[in-house]
Amino acid sequence: MFKEKVKINFYDCDPAGILFYANLFKFAHKIYESFIESFDLSDSYFDSNEFVVPITHADGEYFIPMKPGDEIEVSVYVSQLRNSSFELLYKFINKDFNICAQVKTVHVFVNKTSFKKIEIPSEILMKLDSNKG
Repeated sequence: MFKEKVKINFYDCDPAGILFYANLFKFAHKIYESFIESFDLSDSYFDSNEFVVPITHADGEYFIPMKPGDEIEVSVYVSQLRNSSFELLYKFINKDFNICAQVKTVHVFVNKTSFKKIEIPSEILMKLDSNKG
């Protein structure tokens, strides 16, 4: 499991004074990038000549409002791992250890030219497998 803290800023919120719904996905994507960078891969994941990894599904659930100034710990782990895709589960946890929100994203490896599914490269597969929840 990978963890990183984020701070909710005033500009992240809507007129009700709580985290604007789309910004939950902005934070999830920031954590996703940090998670992948922690793999310390020999080849570039985000700038590969052979593959791209589009997100094909994303959903979020909100349980407790997040407000400006809140320090939130985001944990992410691999909840499903398949031949050419994986699912990540993100939990947004406040200082009282309550889950404020949860995000799921599905990522699919495709050939950069044809956009046809390909198998997850072995080095990445091993790193993903070691981060299963």
